[in-house]
Amino acid sequence: MKKFKFVEDLTSDVMFEAYGSTLKEVFENAAEALFTVISKIKKVEPRQAVEIKVSAHNLEDLMINWLQELISRVDLDEMFLSKFKILEIDDRHLKAECWGETITPEKGETVVKAVTYYKYKFEKTSKGYVVNVSLDI
Repeated sequence: MKKFKFVEDLTSDVMFEAYGSTLKEVFENAAEALFTVISKIKKVEPRQAVEIKVSAHNLEDLMINWLQELISRVDLDEMFLSKFKILEIDDRHLKAECWGETITPEKGETVVKAVTYYKYKFEKTSKGYVVNVSLDI
């Protein structure tokens, strides 16, 4: 099963669709898709761990808050992340451990400002979960 794909219908934004057979997997794969836009993720070494906790009113908002928190970590921690492990998750909370390294210009790709609600969709399917996410760049 593929983790994610990029959807080519936007000019000023980037849109992707992430998949997972479990909730943990779709959240991890969405994070990987996000950092594929932000950085040359395959070159980012998982040298330093950060713990991230996120909460929301529901599962749909939890995904938005998760990705938005990851975007903020680029600025706050000055890190590119490349490995994501959801430790705990339910409809309103998640706890994750993420690994990466200090930002270096040669590993940077695109500055992502925010996650938007444009064509946002989070759904459970017969194979697991699918999320459509649009990023403001």
